[in-house]
Amino acid sequence: MRLPQQYKRRLLIFLSIMGPGIITASVDQDAGGIATYSLAGAKYGYSLLWALFFTGISLAVVQEMGSRMGVVTGKGLGELIRERYGVRAAVSILAILVLANLANTIAEFAGAAAAFEIFGIPRFVSVPLTALFVSWLVVQGTYARVERVFLIASALYLLYVISAFLGNPPWGEVLRQTIRPTFQMDRDYLIMLITLVGTTIAPWMQFYLQSSIVDKGIRWKDYKYARLDVIIGAFLATGVAYFIIVACGTALHAKGIPINTAADAARALEPFGRYSSVLFALALLNASIFSAAVLPLSTAYAACEALGWETGVDRRPKEAPGFFTIYLVMIGIGALTILWPNIPLIPIMFFSQTLNGILLPFTLVIVLQLVNDREIMGEAVNTPLLNLIGWGTAFLMSVLTILLLITFIF
Repeated sequence: MRLPQQYKRRLLIFLSIMGPGIITASVDQDAGGIATYSLAGAKYGYSLLWALFFTGISLAVVQEMGSRMGVVTGKGLGELIRERYGVRAAVSILAILVLANLANTIAEFAGAAAAFEIFGIPRFVSVPLTALFVSWLVVQGTYARVERVFLIASALYLLYVISAFLGNPPWGEVLRQTIRPTFQMDRDYLIMLITLVGTTIAPWMQFYLQSSIVDKGIRWKDYKYARLDVIIGAFLATGVAYFIIVACGTALHAKGIPINTAADAARALEPFGRYSSVLFALALLNASIFSAAVLPLSTAYAACEALGWETGVDRRPKEAPGFFTIYLVMIGIGALTILWPNIPLIPIMFFSQTLNGILLPFTLVIVLQLVNDREIMGEAVNTPLLNLIGWGTAFLMSVLTILLLITFIF
């Protein structure tokens, strides 16, 4: 059966625009994300699955706002912040982003080190090689080439979906926990809940998505395809997170197995038999390299936009020296930190995502103010429903952080 010409044309347009939304959401399933979802499943079983439903909706809404701002203004988030609030405010927001992204970049190299250690390769060999590869990929690449590599790499996350089904979980219980919210006023539980949201909706995502939309040159007439790209990305990211938790809840929590190393987390793929460790290592390595390339990129975009410097993967280092210098410095710091003797890998990956969750409200408030500014967005400002979800997400994350501080104090 042949597609009518109009549908074929729409499909080709979507395929040409597809990328920023799916890539940004997929990068979110990074080493820190895999560690967080694995720990959530291993420690709490299926009891946190309900949070993913709300988080997935929030992710789609927040990403859609960034995508819309990029298309309407043709400017990245850092540039809009500088123009609207001044250089001082832009630098303050940038400091928050750099702090979060530095922790995340370190986590990506921790993930690469943990994956290679499953194969018996020491971090003193694997980490420098990973740093050199991601540096070459972006510095010598073009946006289209880098995007293709990232889209292909995203497919490896299907391993967790298959593993969740092969593990034969009690689907009745899984569904009950998915639709029945539970809550504990417990410090560890609050940390896990904040981290779960922080690893799904991270501050860096808003900067990277908007900049990549601008880099790709998407126009308003094709925005509906960019919006679909964002929605698909949010759905896929939340789905992967869901099945990682299910897989780990079945393979680890049900048997009382804790996660202390990457090898422990590999047991979530035990339905694949003796290949489980290899497959987990490949998935973790893919996530780490994938994200180690993108996270420093989001920092470079934001910093250069805030300072008015040239940006873009398609440019050469001589054309955008500040952009590539920031990118390479982030990679260098991330790699060197993991080479510190006996530094714990799993806790580093988890902590970076907790920091994301704590810092998320600051970024969301700025995004919401900009996307509701008619001088910037014209008639493309938020609808009341989008504002309700966006402000609600910022409010709830702030409340969770305050509750966490209370549990530390008392």
